[in-house]
Amino acid sequence: MLGKSISFLLLMGCFILHQSTATYLTDDVYVSELFSLRVEPRMFNWTFQGLTEQFHYRPSMEGYPDLPSWVRYMYSSEYHSGFLYGTPPERTADSKVPIEIIALNKQTYETKRIVLILSVHRKPPPRNVIQMKIDNLNWVHMMDPGRIENLKNIFRNDLWQESRQDLHIIFMDSAIKLGARLPLRPQQREGVVVHLGSRADFSGRLLDLQEEVKPLYKIASCNYKRTSVQTTFESSGFKLDWCAFKLHAADDDITAMPHHPHESYKPVKGSELSTLRRSDKWDAPMKSEVPERNYSDEFAVSFAIPGMIFAVLLSVLTVILCFQHEKLRDDDSEYYFDFLFNICTDFFRLKKSYRHEYRPAQPVQMVQYSQQAQQPTGTLKSLKDAPQEEDLSIRSASPSESYYRDGSPRIVNSYLRPKPPPYKSTGGSNSSTMQRKAPIGVDM
Repeated sequence: MLGKSISFLLLMGCFILHQSTATYLTDDVYVSELFSLRVEPRMFNWTFQGLTEQFHYRPSMEGYPDLPSWVRYMYSSEYHSGFLYGTPPERTADSKVPIEIIALNKQTYETKRIVLILSVHRKPPPRNVIQMKIDNLNWVHMMDPGRIENLKNIFRNDLWQESRQDLHIIFMDSAIKLGARLPLRPQQREGVVVHLGSRADFSGRLLDLQEEVKPLYKIASCNYKRTSVQTTFESSGFKLDWCAFKLHAADDDITAMPHHPHESYKPVKGSELSTLRRSDKWDAPMKSEVPERNYSDEFAVSFAIPGMIFAVLLSVLTVILCFQHEKLRDDDSEYYFDFLFNICTDFFRLKKSYRHEYRPAQPVQMVQYSQQAQQPTGTLKSLKDAPQEEDLSIRSASPSESYYRDGSPRIVNSYLRPKPPPYKSTGGSNSSTMQRKAPIGVDM
């Protein structure tokens, strides 16, 4: 166990010792002139093996977590390399800026460290600047020194021969990072914005070109427009957006140009933020200097505003319901609500009375049939003397008729039906029918 601990400590010591050693490189840069440096594996004595994203680079100012404000870093997956670029401002003249680059090999997890010292030299700032936007290239393509020389030669040899001595690139960055829209197809180029500067005056041909494209300034982008110098640029592999082609003369404030690297360093009197921006090194503020936030006022405002709105709505609703109630009277509604209780009580009372008065029909008929079956106990004479209507009612309610009535009970017992009277024959009488119908024991 003790041996493992000792070996672990030795390994950590070797790692720390390896990290402390670094390679120092020096590069000369000039004020108001763009510099670019390609960070690639051979700087760390590594060999690229064709693997995608094999190496990872992390640049920062030595001893600080980030780069200076005027230095930018971008990684290109197309070239499998990183690029450091920027334009040193005038305040950094005659100074040295150490840039620390830590590289990681993701295949072997080996790390190396390089310190790049940028030695900034003083140079007169340019008096005249040309601003242009190239549509058919990306920013990484313009990092090629050969392509930059081709662009400079167009102006040195043809359009701006007076700038042959000191023509240089002041600013260059991707058009997407400066606010341009992404292309519709991923295969298309994003575009790059370039500023060229010189202390020489503009040539007559450049001034004529500016007058030619000046009507296009009101349009945001016009890559379809052609000019008199279109073939000059296309023969060198550059396709310009002429809506972004502008000349800034010596009388103009160059630092006020769009995307100019000096625009964020303008001093503002009485502003601590401008003082912080003019410094390359960032110091973390103390805890006592951090402002405190009062949440009680925010809670009061968040509850007061909805409470006031609720109170106003409640008061308006109260006025409508209480004071305007007489004007909203409806006679039909009042009549309905007054008699609503009576309607309900009448309904339940009728329902209850109907339930008590209802009787099934069959038991009543059976009782009637049983009473009729006991009626023939009277004498035949009483039946003869009965009035005609009573006789009809007896006949109509006779058991023989009710026997065939639908739904009536069938009486099977024969003794409940009265026997018909016997027929009495009288040969000499003409009224045989009357004698035959006469009941027994009745003198005709």
